[in-house]
Amino acid sequence: MKFVKRLGWAIGLWSVAVAVWAQPAPATDTQAPGAATTEVPVVVANRTVTVFRAPYLGVPPERRAQRTEAILSELLDRAVQGEVTVQVEPQGHVLLVDGELALVLVPADADPLRAQTLAQASAAARDALRLSLAETREGRDSQRLLWGLGRSALATLIALAIGMAAWRARRWATVRLERFVTQSAPGVRLAGAELLHTERLVGAVRLAVRALWWTLALVLAYEWLGYVLRQFPYTRPWGEQLTRYLLDVADRIGHGVLGALPNLVIAIVIFLIARGVIALFRPFFTRLAATDDRQGGWLDADTARPTQRLFGIAVWLFAAVMAYPYLPGAQSEAFKGLSLLIGLMVTLGGSSLFGQAASGLVLMYSRTLRVGEYVRINEHEGTVTEMGAFITRMRTGLGEELTFPNSLVLGSVSKNYSRAVHGRGFVVDTTVTIGYDTPWRQVEAMLIEAARRTPGVLAVPAPRVFHIALSDFYPEYRLVCQAIPSEPRPRAEVLSALHANIQDVFNECGVQIMSPHYLADPAEAKVVPPGQPYTEPVRGADAHTSAPR
Repeated sequence: MKFVKRLGWAIGLWSVAVAVWAQPAPATDTQAPGAATTEVPVVVANRTVTVFRAPYLGVPPERRAQRTEAILSELLDRAVQGEVTVQVEPQGHVLLVDGELALVLVPADADPLRAQTLAQASAAARDALRLSLAETREGRDSQRLLWGLGRSALATLIALAIGMAAWRARRWATVRLERFVTQSAPGVRLAGAELLHTERLVGAVRLAVRALWWTLALVLAYEWLGYVLRQFPYTRPWGEQLTRYLLDVADRIGHGVLGALPNLVIAIVIFLIARGVIALFRPFFTRLAATDDRQGGWLDADTARPTQRLFGIAVWLFAAVMAYPYLPGAQSEAFKGLSLLIGLMVTLGGSSLFGQAASGLVLMYSRTLRVGEYVRINEHEGTVTEMGAFITRMRTGLGEELTFPNSLVLGSVSKNYSRAVHGRGFVVDTTVTIGYDTPWRQVEAMLIEAARRTPGVLAVPAPRVFHIALSDFYPEYRLVCQAIPSEPRPRAEVLSALHANIQDVFNECGVQIMSPHYLADPAEAKVVPPGQPYTEPVRGADAHTSAPR
């Protein structure tokens, strides 16, 4: 009897194979030797029963799946008890429904990626068949379908109630938060200025509440749809897939966060160490910047702050390089693409930027200029007010503020009027041309007297007069003196007062200034008569108030 039974099973399996083989197969079913095996799922009532991965008796997986789906649909329609069993045969495992052949699994149908065995694949297919049979019976039960409709209607009412409550909560929260922000934002001030803009902050609060409500609404709609689909046998696989997808997303996010925590902790520790190193050297740079040491060494009061910033940038860059492999997403393609984009932007547009920064460093460490010094750059004169990494600012004696790129300052000839003086003053000089008939000793005395009368000019060091040229018609004299460093007097104002006093002294002594051009001796000396120092509309009293000081 056992032999007869096995012979009957063999004849049945052969007949199924012949029936499938008799159907013509398209050309795409023929696979080349060594090609990857096609995975074809067997789907019945929206539920995957098993997956065919290999041909059986020369029948490709596609034809096996089509024939098996037809057989299972017929068996599910007329199944009575719905008993699913597994019969082990030499060809493979045979699944039976109420003793009738349903499908055949061969060892090559097991999932190799999960190291699945044929027995495990047969057990999974048996459980899926039992579930399909149960759902088929449920789909034919009108009472259970009515219960599903009732639960769906109840879930719809609950979802609508929650949505309306969330809508009212949104309006209530928006009003309360706007009131709180309107009352609190003006009180947050920095250096007397309002730090937070009330209108923009209110707009941000509205946007945040709206985004939170929409997130809640989408999650609620997603859960409602999945619950309703799970109430009916035919759509239950879709509902399970929705729920499974949401859980898979949450699981991936959770595992991603937990997996990134150790590396994130390492990155945070690296940044904390960098911050500690910077804080360790901060008192050294602060103490050095507070001193008046200007000995010309590579590090003094002038270069302490720039060196501190460069040291901080170097430490943070080193920390960023060390922490880069531990940052979440550092190995992702998006992160690599962003790094490539930043590198391309720096390469294309950073040449002039780095050139300006390098020029600024050269100016700082070569000490060509210092803040507070009076200098001349090209045709502009003024006091240096700021030396940044990219630009240098100067304020002229007329109150104008000039901005120079550091590359321009470094590439041009600059004249520093403050380097040859004692303290933080600046040099004031002017040139006059006097005829050869005036004794040079008298000219020196008159120039020194004019400097003595000028407010803002120091008596020590004493003003000096230099004979800079013996021209064809007159000698040239240059008066050099030092301005008072304690008085914030612009150089243009001091120089204007000096020129006025030179004219007064020379007029008092009856000496003619030969500038700007000398052609011939005039009949009378071009000087102001002694009795007429002031003429209309300038009066004596007004002249004293308008004269430069």
